[in-house]
Amino acid sequence: MNRSFFGELFGRSPVEPIQKHIGICHDCATQLQPFLKAVYANNWEEASKIQTDIVKLENEADDLQMSIRLHLPKSLFMPVPRTDLLDLLGTQDKIANRAKDIAGIMLGRQMAIPKPLQKPVSDYLKRSLAASEQARKVINELDELIETGFGGREIKLIDKLITKLNSLELETDEIEIKVRGELFLIEKDLDPVDVMFLYKVIEWIGDLADLAEKVGQRLQLLLAR
Repeated sequence: MNRSFFGELFGRSPVEPIQKHIGICHDCATQLQPFLKAVYANNWEEASKIQTDIVKLENEADDLQMSIRLHLPKSLFMPVPRTDLLDLLGTQDKIANRAKDIAGIMLGRQMAIPKPLQKPVSDYLKRSLAASEQARKVINELDELIETGFGGREIKLIDKLITKLNSLELETDEIEIKVRGELFLIEKDLDPVDVMFLYKVIEWIGDLADLAEKVGQRLQLLLAR
């Protein structure tokens, strides 16, 4: 193993690159906000530029994930099981993947969001991204948790953060039901194929929050070992 590369990648803690990874994944997802604004304005040139940025960030997350998988220390030197950290990493990566899926399908089909749905969809995305941001906060506490030897105070803080994350995901589920209901009210006036893909995009926006919650669940499983 290249020790200088290892030191650059992992710094003082084996979880630092995992924290960097969740940051990239969250940044990737947040690009959906300006992307939607461009879509609402029917500015497909700008939407294409932002979609390119999303793809670059998703690729960056993939590259970092591969580096971590190749260079993560064996369990003998790890404060937590290597397999658990890799499972956590894989769950994080799906956030960036889903963001790329959303931008890709919308750009590829030049999907217009009906005017009555634009604010509800924007609010819905904002809440899903709040869940992603909360997952980032949770992961950013992992190094502190290890440094304190899984001390009670830090465990309580992480439990509190995860509880908030679960609450955000539940709120997102409730908003999704409302957005789907509003689409149902106008779907008869839209092209049936467009309606099908609109429902899919609505589902995928909700996936961002679902995956963020799963990041918290993975961490809870890790702590329970």
